[in-house]
Amino acid sequence: MTEYQTIKLVDDGDVVALVLNRPPLNVLNIAMMEEINAALASLRNHPHLKVLIIQAEGKAFSAGVDVAEHTADKVDGMMREFLRLFHLLDGLKCATVAAVDGAALGGGCEVALFCDMVIASERAKFGQPEIKVGVFPPIAAAVVPHLIGRGRALEFLMSGDNLSAVEAERMGLVNRVFSVENFSQHVADFVKRLSGHSKIILEMTKQAVDDGLTRARMSAVDHATDLYLNEMMKTEDAHEGLEAFLQKRQPVWKNQ
Repeated sequence: MTEYQTIKLVDDGDVVALVLNRPPLNVLNIAMMEEINAALASLRNHPHLKVLIIQAEGKAFSAGVDVAEHTADKVDGMMREFLRLFHLLDGLKCATVAAVDGAALGGGCEVALFCDMVIASERAKFGQPEIKVGVFPPIAAAVVPHLIGRGRALEFLMSGDNLSAVEAERMGLVNRVFSVENFSQHVADFVKRLSGHSKIILEMTKQAVDDGLTRARMSAVDHATDLYLNEMMKTEDAHEGLEAFLQKRQPVWKNQ
């Protein structure tokens, strides 16, 4: 198993946790992003993976990308690794869940919000303060409008103000907010609601939803129906799920 210096990769089979481990603030420098990218690349052909959790050690999820590496001699390399992180995340077929306990700011906020789902503790906060230092956050500028609409996205990005976990949930940036106490158990319970289902059907559900966001409405409907009939209904798990329902028993997934 690969030894990492700034992250941990905890593989429990169908659930893998990628833990940011550069406390206390988990500032993303080039070396750390290279390790994150190596870990994400290693998961592309994981035979059992249903859910990837991204979480962190320390008092912050991540305070963002290292400002010291925005210098003229390093910024190209830094942005190349940063962008690759999102390409690798986007390429994963499994569900991705950010578990945020503490501050997710700047690039750290972008990593969290790029995940399929975000769960947060009551002490979490989310912010894109880049505007205050004369730049804008490129990933957030592209992704956040799809989550909360243009007007709210512009307010969030142009003000540079932080949002509490409750405010982020109300706006639609966060799926669920849980108490700080037993947060790890809340994360496990949330993920269990997903990981108990068929791997291949989870992947197809994600594909259909993503297609629906990028295609015209009826084109998305036609494509999702084709996926349903010509791919999903040819899987063993689709038939197992239906048979188990009719037989009033728990399904036994083969993940194929």
